[in-house]
Amino acid sequence: MTRKPPSTRDMYPLFRSVPTRWHDNDIYGHMNNGIHYQLFDTVINGWMMEMGVLKFKAEHAFIVAETGCRYHGDIMYPDVVNAGMRVSKLGGSSIIWEIGLFRGDAEVAAADGTFVHVHVIREGHKPTPMPEATRAVFEPLVVA
Repeated sequence: MTRKPPSTRDMYPLFRSVPTRWHDNDIYGHMNNGIHYQLFDTVINGWMMEMGVLKFKAEHAFIVAETGCRYHGDIMYPDVVNAGMRVSKLGGSSIIWEIGLFRGDAEVAAADGTFVHVHVIREGHKPTPMPEATRAVFEPLVVA
């Protein structure tokens, strides 16, 4: 099986920086694999909150339906992670995010993640179409 190569910085239209923390490292001296998923959640949801499409106690929410990560290299404290973000698919009620985690100013990702959000009615988590105004916020991040 051929392994897909790591992503590169030029593949992402948006970046957010996140510092690593002392307790992110594991006994092997690098960032524990579970922290990668926390970073995906943090950068995506933080951006969505800034854009006004994710609000606490709103009638609608975005829930995570699927995640994945491919690891290519180490990240470790005290690195700053630059997370590239893009949308690979914008459906009627779902978004497929792709995130590249870059160690500092590296051109090649140390990890590549996939994060699927589903737009739901908060009560009962029933998938529901996104309003056009919400979809419009994500459209500039769609990369074929």
